[in-house]
Amino acid sequence: MNRIDNTGNGGEAEIVYGDGDFHVVRPGAYVTCAVTGHRILLDDLRYWSVDLQEAYESPEASLERHQQKYPALFPRK
Repeated sequence: MNRIDNTGNGGEAEIVYGDGDFHVVRPGAYVTCAVTGHRILLDDLRYWSVDLQEAYESPEASLERHQQKYPALFPRK
Protein backbone atom coordinates (compact mmCIF):
# COMPACT_ATOMS: atom_id res chain seq x y z
CA MET A 1 0.00 0.00 0.00
CA ASN A 2 1.10 3.54 -0.45
CA ARG A 3 0.18 6.59 1.55
CA ILE A 4 -2.16 7.94 -1.15
CA ASP A 5 -4.16 4.69 -1.23
CA ASN A 6 -4.60 4.28 2.52
CA THR A 7 -5.46 7.71 3.84
CA GLY A 8 -9.20 7.13 3.46
CA ASN A 9 -11.07 9.57 5.63
CA GLY A 10 -7.99 10.33 7.74
CA GLY A 11 -9.51 8.50 10.69
CA GLU A 12 -8.88 5.08 12.13
CA ALA A 13 -8.85 2.18 9.70
CA GLU A 14 -10.53 -1.14 10.38
CA ILE A 15 -8.14 -3.99 9.61
CA VAL A 16 -8.28 -7.78 9.43
CA TYR A 17 -4.81 -9.05 10.33
CA GLY A 18 -3.50 -12.11 8.54
CA ASP A 19 -0.27 -14.08 8.43
CA GLY A 20 2.23 -11.68 6.87
CA ASP A 21 -0.32 -9.19 5.57
CA PHE A 22 -3.49 -7.34 6.46
CA HIS A 23 -6.72 -6.42 4.71
CA VAL A 24 -8.31 -2.98 5.05
CA VAL A 25 -12.03 -3.36 5.82
CA ARG A 26 -12.70 0.35 6.43
CA PRO A 27 -10.21 2.84 4.98
CA GLY A 28 -8.38 5.18 7.29
CA ALA A 29 -4.96 6.67 7.89
CA TYR A 30 -3.98 4.77 11.04
CA VAL A 31 -4.67 2.03 13.57
CA THR A 32 -4.21 2.23 17.33
CA CYS A 33 -1.59 0.24 19.25
CA ALA A 34 -3.38 -2.15 21.62
CA VAL A 35 -0.74 -1.60 24.32
CA THR A 36 0.24 2.07 24.20
CA GLY A 37 -2.78 3.64 22.54
CA HIS A 38 -0.51 5.45 20.07
CA ARG A 39 -1.56 5.90 16.48
CA ILE A 40 0.30 3.83 13.87
CA LEU A 41 0.16 5.01 10.25
CA LEU A 42 -0.72 2.12 7.97
CA ASP A 43 2.55 2.60 6.09
CA ASP A 44 4.39 2.08 9.39
CA LEU A 45 2.36 -0.94 10.57
CA ARG A 46 4.78 -3.86 11.04
CA TYR A 47 3.61 -5.72 14.16
CA TRP A 48 0.25 -7.34 14.87
CA SER A 49 -1.38 -10.44 16.29
CA VAL A 50 -3.47 -12.61 14.02
CA ASP A 51 -4.97 -14.43 17.03
CA LEU A 52 -5.85 -11.26 18.96
CA GLN A 53 -6.52 -9.10 15.87
CA GLU A 54 -4.53 -6.22 17.39
CA ALA A 55 -1.82 -3.87 16.14
CA TYR A 56 1.39 -2.98 18.02
CA GLU A 57 3.76 -0.09 17.49
CA SER A 58 6.89 -2.12 18.32
CA PRO A 59 8.10 -5.64 19.03
CA GLU A 60 8.36 -4.66 22.70
CA ALA A 61 4.67 -3.71 22.78
CA SER A 62 3.78 -7.00 21.10
CA LEU A 63 5.80 -8.97 23.66
CA GLU A 64 4.20 -7.05 26.55
CA ARG A 65 0.70 -7.81 25.28
CA HIS A 66 1.44 -11.49 24.74
CA GLN A 67 2.96 -11.76 28.23
CA GLN A 68 -0.26 -10.25 29.62
CA LYS A 69 -2.56 -12.43 27.55
CA TYR A 70 -0.63 -15.71 27.78
CA PRO A 71 1.26 -15.68 31.11
CA ALA A 72 1.73 -19.47 31.13
CA LEU A 73 3.96 -19.13 28.07
CA PHE A 74 6.24 -16.65 29.87
CA PRO A 75 7.12 -18.09 33.29
CA ARG A 76 8.73 -15.70 35.77
CA LYS A 77 12.28 -16.47 36.78
